[in-house]
Amino acid sequence: MISYYPDTRMIRSASPVFGQLAALADPTRSRMLLLLEQQALSVSEVCAVMQLPQSTASRHLKVLVDEGWAQARSEGASRLYRIARLDAAARSIWDTVRAEVAETAAGQQDTQRLRTVLEVRRDKAAAFFSAAAGAWERVRMELFGSNAEVLPLLALLEPDLVVGDLGCGTGQMARTLAPFVGRVIGVDASAAMLQMARARSPAGVELRAGRLEALPIADGELDVALMFLVLHYVVDPAQVLKEAARALKPGGRLLVVDMMPHDREELRETMGHVWSGFAAEQLNEWLAAASLEHMQHLALPVDARAKGPALFAVRSTKPRGVS
Repeated sequence: MISYYPDTRMIRSASPVFGQLAALADPTRSRMLLLLEQQALSVSEVCAVMQLPQSTASRHLKVLVDEGWAQARSEGASRLYRIARLDAAARSIWDTVRAEVAETAAGQQDTQRLRTVLEVRRDKAAAFFSAAAGAWERVRMELFGSNAEVLPLLALLEPDLVVGDLGCGTGQMARTLAPFVGRVIGVDASAAMLQMARARSPAGVELRAGRLEALPIADGELDVALMFLVLHYVVDPAQVLKEAARALKPGGRLLVVDMMPHDREELRETMGHVWSGFAAEQLNEWLAAASLEHMQHLALPVDARAKGPALFAVRSTKPRGVS
């Protein structure tokens, strides 16, 4: 059988550029590359768009990959093909060929059929979400864990921050923060808690023994101070907030997360709570007395699985003019 298309292997032996030119000289391959520039496609999708047998599509795709025009990557059980990163010389050649191919009737019909193929992809995704909507949160938690929505937000923190985890306990918060900030200083009065924290803490976490009423932290050492479910254990919250303010740099921020007022008296008996939550007015009064400002009080969403009282978060700032 006589082939009217050049054998790229013979031409390539003379010069690589001739092999590249020969690959695009075939109108089927140039149409195919135009598609792969618009979207990464599987062999079956190329067949659907160009109405080719799979063996023919695979043969042409192999030539495009061998000559450096296309590249393939595995995506699950499929292989997706797309246009390769072209150097300046190859880009110039392709720009010329593309301008011609895009104007042909076949090239324009390929682009129209490509839209249909991509709609099939979207319909598959839409069908999945329609069927899984009721169970989607459970499915996502099983796949990625319960903190998948929250943990990535830590990457928004400035990487050179010094953060104080005040009342750090076993160091869970400090461990979570450590990869995203410059340094975490954890403070706790419990020797048992600190022992567990030290056994688990990575580099970047410095643990110090001390009371929150007299923090073992220098004036202005912290960019951020955190008190997560700590304040209801202290006898003198006003003094603790003043100490946190002292340890903050001018412009530093304090974040307090604690319980809203509640009548769960058993928490005092079983867990040693000193305070049954805090009203916003009381907390704002203490923060103002600590020379903190811009208080923002937010009720946190209630987790239906949680058995404790509802929580709030209060964010405040140390004025830049205050040392």
